[in-house]
Amino acid sequence: MPRPSKRISGIVPSGKDGWEVHTEAWARKEAGQDIIMLSVGDHDFDTPSQTIEACVTAVRGSNHHYTPLPGVPRLRRAMAAASTACTGIETSPNQVIATPGGQAALYAAVQAVLDQGDHAIVVAPYYATYPNTFSAAGASFTVVETPAEDGFQPRADRIRAALKPNTRAILINTPNNPTGAVYSRERLEELADICKEHDLWLLSDEVYWTLGGGEHVSPRGLPGMAERTLVINSMSKSHGMTGWRMGWLTGPAQMITLLTNLNLVTTYGLPAFISIACAEALENRYGVKEIAERYAARRTVLLDAVRGMNNVTVHGSEGGMYVMLDISAVEPDDEKFAWALLDAEKVGVMPGSSFGHAAAGHIRISLCQPEPVLQEAAKRLRRFASSYRREAA
Repeated sequence: MPRPSKRISGIVPSGKDGWEVHTEAWARKEAGQDIIMLSVGDHDFDTPSQTIEACVTAVRGSNHHYTPLPGVPRLRRAMAAASTACTGIETSPNQVIATPGGQAALYAAVQAVLDQGDHAIVVAPYYATYPNTFSAAGASFTVVETPAEDGFQPRADRIRAALKPNTRAILINTPNNPTGAVYSRERLEELADICKEHDLWLLSDEVYWTLGGGEHVSPRGLPGMAERTLVINSMSKSHGMTGWRMGWLTGPAQMITLLTNLNLVTTYGLPAFISIACAEALENRYGVKEIAERYAARRTVLLDAVRGMNNVTVHGSEGGMYVMLDISAVEPDDEKFAWALLDAEKVGVMPGSSFGHAAAGHIRISLCQPEPVLQEAAKRLRRFASSYRREAA
């Protein structure tokens, strides 16, 4: 075939995407092995029935046609109301744009604020797609690590040290995937000061905001930050709608107008029947309280089950859908540990290094399994960790 573009070839330049253990675990499960899948953040339960019925009604109501590029008006109103609740600052429909999932919102945000050759700062540990999203924009980035011993909270001094003359943006994620850390108001205020001092954009991934286990602080709601913050959000986790692919971006109205042009040449709008169902789900908060309570209970069960485990400690893990275990005292190479755990105990987890060096020596455990399954996985993990040096090293 003719030569592909450097842009498309450079999105994943290493050839590794960090999901190798998960992919193998899934293949083994599909082949009939008794694999406990704790490697992916997809719910083990269905979308709430009210949302499904809303979609069916919309389909039968002839909602099969093109929709406005930034989203149908009812959906944007519902997203604006959700953004007001999420960020703590009044949001109007012209300050939000609908996207096919949170990843598309992140892609749109990066495309909106960075030109070829610009520089960004990514606070780590980070979601596995972040580096590749910057690569797709032709932008460079510096990863700034958060210390595990500090609960994976961002440090302003490290971010200041990473600034360059061509730095245009900082990307954060709170509640955090993979660590479950919830960034404190104090640390976010320090980041806001940096953005204001250096005229930077702050890209804030807040898709887990309903699963924080306490007060959610959005940097958009801090003084002077509404005009320089883009908030990435999604219905996947909060409303149990991972496969529906509906997210949105919140920001200054002028930027949202410009982003509509990106939708013109990419999505050209979103499905009408899904948009209407999502609007109803947002308006009525279908499943939100129940989902948050479910993951809070699962987090407690898993943390109780791993407490006192041989040489294994917990960092972060206040919110979101994950627990981050420090296994470095058992095996410093987290990828080696994850492969060995899969082979010996048939438990699939994500190596922490898939999310940046800051998470090296850790494994990420997804809470997307029922409590008895999590307890069984903890039992297998405890058995494996206690015998690892003797049998597997």
